[in-house]
Amino acid sequence: MTTRLSLFDSPLFLGFDDFEKTIDRMRKSGADGYPPYNIEQIGDHGLRITLAVAGFSMDDLDVEIDQNQLTVRGKRNEDKDKVFLHRGIASRQFQKSFVLADGIEVSGAEMDNGLLHINLEQIIPESHAVKIKINQKQPRKKELKTIDVDSSADNI
Repeated sequence: MTTRLSLFDSPLFLGFDDFEKTIDRMRKSGADGYPPYNIEQIGDHGLRITLAVAGFSMDDLDVEIDQNQLTVRGKRNEDKDKVFLHRGIASRQFQKSFVLADGIEVSGAEMDNGLLHINLEQIIPESHAVKIKINQKQPRKKELKTIDVDSSADNI
């Protein structure tokens, strides 16, 4: 049995169980370098992911978000009648995943000259500090126990 150390083993990190699972998912999906991609900072609160998808049409691509995970899939339908003398252009299917932090939303996607651009925007939430009322715990009332003394016991 091996014990794995976690960044979130401290009892001060409450509710971060899913975050550790997300990190494991990122490690597994980050190994494949195809297709190549860039991530750019656009303005103060914007990001753009650009994937090089030359040879893929918009119908060959699928972009979706599920539980803060952005997934881009590409699958080309090969023309079986083609005979290649040399094949140097990759046409394999792919799946590329990006884990998005809370507050990051996809604002759009577009194709341009073989590049798929996915624009992201960070939504800055307003601060909502809430004062928590502390209630005074009521002390328990002590009950006095009475013992009935039989008056006939005095005659013994």
